Amino acid sequence: MAPDGALELLGVVAYGELAAFDRLAEDARMAPDLADRVAVTAMAAIQYGHFRSAADRISELGGDVVAMMEPYRRAFDEFHALTRPKSWYEGLLGVYIGDSLASDVYREVSDRSDDRTRELVHSVLDDEAYDAFVVDRVRAAIEADPEISGRLALWGRRMVGEALSQAQRVLAERPALAGLLTGASDGSLAEINRIMSRLIENHSARMARLGLSA
Repeated sequence: MAPDGALELLGVVAYGELAAFDRLAEDARMAPDLADRVAVTAMAAIQYGHFRSAADRISELGGDVVAMMEPYRRAFDEFHALTRPKSWYEGLLGVYIGDSLASDVYREVSDRSDDRTRELVHSVLDDEAYDAFVVDRVRAAIEADPEISGRLALWGRRMVGEALSQAQRVLAERPALAGLLTGASDGSLAEINRIMSRLIENHSARMARLGLSA
C-alpha cells in the first residue's frame, strides 16, 4: 500500500481509539463498585495507548495527526452521541459491541496495508483482554435478573444498526478508504455489501457469547 493509503487507515484507527478512550473514561463513572471502575479506567488507558501508537506511525509517515483524523470525527462523535449509555450494562455493551465492530473493519482494511502498518494495527486489535470481563459481567447480570436480557438485546441491535449506518456513510464520503477495504479503486458496492454481511455475522456471534439474541 502507498503511504497515502496507510495514512487513511491510520487516521480512522487513531480517531476511533481516541473516541473510545473518551467514552470509557465516562463509562467508568457508572461502575457499580470500585473494582469495576478500576477495570474500565484501565481499559480507557489502553485505548489511549493505542491512539498514541497510531498517531506516532502517522508522524513517521510524514502525516499530520489531526488532519488525518479530522475526516472521521463527525461519524464517530455522532455514533457515540446516538448510543450514549444510560446504565452500566449498556456501557459494557458499547465496549464489547461497538469497539469490536470497528476492529473488524480495521482488520479488513489492514490486510491490504504495508507490513509495518498492518503489524501495528493488528497489535492494537489483538488486545482483547477485557472481552472476558464484559462477558462475565453481562452474563452474571442476566442470571441475576433474566428480564434485563431483553433490554440489552434491543440495545445491542440499536448499537450495531447505528454503527453500520455510520460506517456506510464514511465509506461513501471517503472513497479512498472504501477502495482500501474492498481492494478496488472505486470501492466495489458488491464487495462492501459482502463485508457488511460478515460484520453482522460477527456481531451475532458476540451477542450469543453474551447470552443475548441478535
